[in-house]
Amino acid sequence: MKVIPREAGRVTYSTDIRNLKSMKMNDLQKALVIGSVLGDGNLSGNWSNTNFRLRIGHSIKQTEYLLWKYEILSNFVLTKPKVYEKTKSISFRTISHAQFTEFYNIFYPHGKKSVPKNISMMIKNPITLAVWFMDDGNIRKVKEKVYGYYLNTQSFGLKENLILIQALKEVYAIDSMVMKNHGKYRIYIGAGGKERFSRLIDGLIIESMLYKIG
Repeated sequence: MKVIPREAGRVTYSTDIRNLKSMKMNDLQKALVIGSVLGDGNLSGNWSNTNFRLRIGHSIKQTEYLLWKYEILSNFVLTKPKVYEKTKSISFRTISHAQFTEFYNIFYPHGKKSVPKNISMMIKNPITLAVWFMDDGNIRKVKEKVYGYYLNTQSFGLKENLILIQALKEVYAIDSMVMKNHGKYRIYIGAGGKERFSRLIDGLIIESMLYKIG
């Protein structure tokens, strides 16, 4: 098996690295990246900040979920996921690449993750919703009855949350609302949208994460 050289620091670009840099993402990969950036994923620059890469990390309990993401993005990854015993987490990162840089410019226009105004154009693949929910969602369930779902968007401000609920309405006809949570804001999909939301993503949630959807 041919070993692909690892991208690190100021490594001289080999033919293998150049070939990786010329690859294009498929639709599934794009949808996963967008859902991950809305959720727990983050984009950061290489040593020269000329291109950016995606880092994905989850708790060890969600290893199966992380490996699912890894398999989808594996042609953009040089090293296998790494476990960190101290933090009980597992993570991997992609190579720095022009397409991740495009996403960085969209989601980090001022160096901080934010919701782009055209997000409705970016969430049209239900895979994006499923990944976003698996990353940041949870169920509201009382005595085995499902009342709704939360998208824990507390890292975004009120205006950004309002943009997101408008996008859910516009693209999927899902009714939702912004709720305050410990001084911050998150999205709640209640009676008016929970059935439609669950139907959209149910078949896309991986087995180990089905507990989130109920």
